[in-house]
Amino acid sequence: MTRILLTGFEPFAGAPCNPSWDAVKIVGETWSGAAELVTARLPVEFGGAADALASLVRRHTPDAVVAVGVAEGRAAITPERIAINLADATIADNAGARPVDEPIDVEGPAAAFSTLPVRAMVEAVTAAGLPASLSLSAGAYVCNHVMYESLVRIARDVPAVGFIHVPASSEMLLAPSVPTLPVQRTAAGLTLCLKVVVDHLHPPLPTT
Repeated sequence: MTRILLTGFEPFAGAPCNPSWDAVKIVGETWSGAAELVTARLPVEFGGAADALASLVRRHTPDAVVAVGVAEGRAAITPERIAINLADATIADNAGARPVDEPIDVEGPAAAFSTLPVRAMVEAVTAAGLPASLSLSAGAYVCNHVMYESLVRIARDVPAVGFIHVPASSEMLLAPSVPTLPVQRTAAGLTLCLKVVVDHLHPPLPTT
């Protein structure tokens, strides 16, 4: 059976929760798609998060890896198209690291492209009346670091690898001006994305 690894992140920067993990947890509890789903929470740490993801891939040998993180300020579910070879943090991660203008891999490519069916994912989510759009920037914080490392380190062994940013939730207790999306709606959008991934890995047979 097809196996998908879906990850979210722990809280960071003093927030009481992280909607990426809150939504991933709901997806894991309600999933009924045509694939086995493995969920896990990653630390918000440069290097540590990518190492944890690589360990999960070795343990579970998934057919697809979908990492999810929160992007404060965004109002839509945004599959990422590109990760860049840059770590540049405006705040420290949960281990106290704060790299500035550092390459993730001094010998690696400048950028790496998602191998998820990102456009079809956006189309499926918007068709269901949920906000979604393609993103061309995963930033330069831990989310981008995980996306880049997963594409460079594990994509050769996994057919579909990529990253999705989701909006903040009201439970994060951010300023009223920050857009939010209820976690249940975020989870519904992620579920649709995963179903698109399953169809991408196993396209339906043509009918005559």
